[in-house]
Amino acid sequence: MTIAPSTNLFYDRTATSMRSLTGQADRLNQQITSETNILAPSDNSVAWQRLQNLSLADSNDSAYTANISVAKSVLQQADTSLGQIGDQLQQISTLVVQAGNGTLDAGGKAAIATQIQDLYTSILATANATDMRGGPLFGGSGSGKAVTQNTDGTLSFTAGEAASIPIGDGQSVQPSNNAASFLTTGTSDIGASIAAIVAALNGGGTIPADAKDTLQQISDKVTATQASIGARAARVDIVSGQISSAQIDRSQARTDVDGFDYSTAITELQKTMTVLQATQASFTKLSSMSLFDYLK
Repeated sequence: MTIAPSTNLFYDRTATSMRSLTGQADRLNQQITSETNILAPSDNSVAWQRLQNLSLADSNDSAYTANISVAKSVLQQADTSLGQIGDQLQQISTLVVQAGNGTLDAGGKAAIATQIQDLYTSILATANATDMRGGPLFGGSGSGKAVTQNTDGTLSFTAGEAASIPIGDGQSVQPSNNAASFLTTGTSDIGASIAAIVAALNGGGTIPADAKDTLQQISDKVTATQASIGARAARVDIVSGQISSAQIDRSQARTDVDGFDYSTAITELQKTMTVLQATQASFTKLSSMSLFDYLK
């Protein structure tokens, strides 16, 4: 008469054990998937909040890292472009000196004028380049051309500066300059200077002194702007390094707070599944036995 109560007790205990083992396996699976021991605030409210803060910082830095990649690309393009413009201005200056040679005839001066005009055309093309985002490299925040040549040879520039790129908490960088900042002086611009130089050479005359002065000032401003771009790129590299270090520190902090170990969790899951499968097998075998089997 005691068989039924004992059998019921066996079933209850086995079912409870299997539910517990299944719950343990489910929790271990969740921990492995999320790579954390703390799945809810109820596990450890202080540690949970700390982990949430670490995750938020990771998310923010991921966004900053993406921005840094863009900033580096645009800064590199700006640096390269300014270097090209600087080289072309130097070539123009060299040609201007050659044009001052008293032995040149009108044809020689006209040939130099053509070379200068070609170099200037290349400068304008470089100044009107677009960056990786599709906007003007040396323009404002709009989408129009950075530099437009007027009928009299002077230049017009888009207003404003390129939008600054956030690269860290409270930190941003302007990845390029408006072309007006390095292609103009206080009273003139590179377009007016080149127009005066080319006109003088094509007319067989002498290059105006103020045109040569403007050319030199523009060259100096291009060099200074390139140096500024280089300094910004160096600062971006520093911030990038700081973010990388912070990510390493947070990874260690997460380990200290959470203590999750992937290998240990996998081993524990395998053990739990082995016990669960053995328990299920035993339960299935015993539950299929008849009363006669119990009495043998």
